[in-house]
Amino acid sequence: MRILLVLLLCLPGWVNAEIYQWQDADGSKHFSDRPVAEAKKLNIKPGHDFYRVKTVYDGDTVVLEDGRKIRFLGINTPEVQHRDKPADAGGDEAKQWLIDTLKNTKVRLEISAEKTDKYGRTLAHLFTETKQHINLQLVEAGLAAVSIYPPNLLYVNELVKAQDQAELAKLGIWERPEYAAIPVSRLTEVGHPGWTRLLGKVVNVRTTRKSVYLEFSDAFEARIERKWLDLFPDVNSYLGKTVEVRGWLSKSKGHLSMLIRHPSAIKTNTVF
Repeated sequence: MRILLVLLLCLPGWVNAEIYQWQDADGSKHFSDRPVAEAKKLNIKPGHDFYRVKTVYDGDTVVLEDGRKIRFLGINTPEVQHRDKPADAGGDEAKQWLIDTLKNTKVRLEISAEKTDKYGRTLAHLFTETKQHINLQLVEAGLAAVSIYPPNLLYVNELVKAQDQAELAKLGIWERPEYAAIPVSRLTEVGHPGWTRLLGKVVNVRTTRKSVYLEFSDAFEARIERKWLDLFPDVNSYLGKTVEVRGWLSKSKGHLSMLIRHPSAIKTNTVF
């Protein structure tokens, strides 16, 4: 039976946030930050052991001395050079900042709802011995963008606030022309590589059994999975508004779409 994860409320941003899980009569699992009847509290606690970082792969991925590969939760930094693929704008800067910051220090991990991703990497927030929150500081410096994957919602409020401030101050990626918002009307069939900001008017809201689609044009739409709709405002409130969506474009049968996992990837206070 397909397990449906329904998260009713965002997690609070403090360290000892509590997550409750229960299962309904159909066998579907549900999550909340408030206790409900027959729910059990998940054991999600901050780590207390410190580890030295052995290798910095890029701005959001490191390897610890014990061999674990760590992918930073809640953020995304531009890519560095991989084989024949050149570095994205800002990728080398984020990696160098991380190398400098983690030099001569150790880190501890805080895990959210999921411990690993599909690649086997440990998902975590990193804190140094001097209590620096590395994920948050990368966003504050404009070296990373917020990228939330539910149900991993630890520190979401802090990350979104830091991004708003960095964007307003035009720090890092927010001052780079490579990451300026692109009007949907300028999209071509090729799309746009990497993490992208698109700006346009939502002309229709379409629903299916699994997803809700915000249609911008005949060639582009943003998709929200129905299992995460409780995190969003009423999707019909986007209709007729000019909004910005942030993420990665995919193409199917000549049609471009973008998966929106969290409302932080939709900006409504934007204009052409």
